[in-house]
Amino acid sequence: MDAFLETIPDERRRADARLLIELMTEVTGQEPEVWPANIVGFGKYHYKYDSGREGDTIAVGFAPRKAQTVLYVTGYLDNYVDLLDRLGPHTRGKGCLYLKRVADIDTGVLREIVARSYSNAAPA
Repeated sequence: MDAFLETIPDERRRADARLLIELMTEVTGQEPEVWPANIVGFGKYHYKYDSGREGDTIAVGFAPRKAQTVLYVTGYLDNYVDLLDRLGPHTRGKGCLYLKRVADIDTGVLREIVARSYSNAAPA
């Protein structure tokens, strides 16, 4: 994981990644794994759509991007609305959160989001 962290050019994004790795490892009990597109995932689950399409993906994870850190959760963010108002500064997609600075968010709420995402993932 250290080799991956060293590929992150921005020191602040690198520090955010270290914080998230520590937090997500503690909450999920899983070791981080680098997935395609430089996504750091914790746990995985198997999904299958009504269309028949299926695959495996992360239970929870993040990707350090140039402009922000992207947090990926299981399911849609509608399932987390009770927590998001307390999280701190972020923007939202359908199933991901965009964090400009991880240090500015409430890590207690983040722990709840990570725990919920991980528990919502069916074992792969």
